[in-house]
Amino acid sequence: MGTLPVNSRKKVTINTLQALYRAGEPISMITAHDFPSGHVADAAGMDIVLVGDSLAMVSLGMDDTSELVLDEMILHCRSVARAAKTAFTVGDLPMGSYEIAPEQALESSIRLVKEGRVQAVKFEGGREMAPAVARITAAGIPVLGHIGLTPQRQNSLGGFRVQGKTTAGAKKVLDDALALQDAGCFAIVLEAVPAQVATIVTQRLSIPTIGIGAGNGCSGQVLVQIDMTGNVPPGRFLPKFVKRYGNVWEESMKALRAYKHEVKTRAYPAPEHTYPMSPDELEDFQHLVDVQFRR
Repeated sequence: MGTLPVNSRKKVTINTLQALYRAGEPISMITAHDFPSGHVADAAGMDIVLVGDSLAMVSLGMDDTSELVLDEMILHCRSVARAAKTAFTVGDLPMGSYEIAPEQALESSIRLVKEGRVQAVKFEGGREMAPAVARITAAGIPVLGHIGLTPQRQNSLGGFRVQGKTTAGAKKVLDDALALQDAGCFAIVLEAVPAQVATIVTQRLSIPTIGIGAGNGCSGQVLVQIDMTGNVPPGRFLPKFVKRYGNVWEESMKALRAYKHEVKTRAYPAPEHTYPMSPDELEDFQHLVDVQFRR
């Protein structure tokens, strides 16, 4: 699996994304958390592959994103980057790696790019994070903003709640977006914001917005890959905005159960799955065994 097939698609860059935005073509973005998920996302032609901090739950089994640390994120970024050779790759800065000061945010971003091998970083926050955005972009690292519902701050938001539902809330979303744009973000994720608000915000910006639970008036969309492919057990909660495009869990269960059955019944491996030995060599080997173990 370490050797990838040749992909004829040209590498997606910041210029590519800007061209899509100017042409009015929606930007496709999906998360990935390891080599296989990065591989399929790249092969599917995604414009952006995000190594999101959602991997804390979907890959590492943590309770929420706040448990994730920078070293873990770097490891997963590096894994995805080995697979996503043509998509534009973005890595999330985990909670605690950027909030203290712009210098801390820059240091973490440099590590994510140098060691994680991604092309850009993403982190949560509005106007209060503008100085960090400016510091990082001044160093030549592209930044993807993230406002609206910011999962790392769920405790201060009272849980995973839709943002911007009031006039004041919607104005805050717009003000945050404008501040991040002025600070140098190349695009902004709008999460769990009323569709009408997201559309208005998008119209007032000169950079793309990437929606997740924010309607189709955004400049692009992002979903968590494991959710949209249906690679989750039955009954697991999924946010309202998630559309399942497949049922990987069920297909995987069918394959694993079939494999277990064939192992138990010795139907697998069949002769076509084994390596042959010449009759003469087999006869000689059997003779050696018989002599060695003769009592």
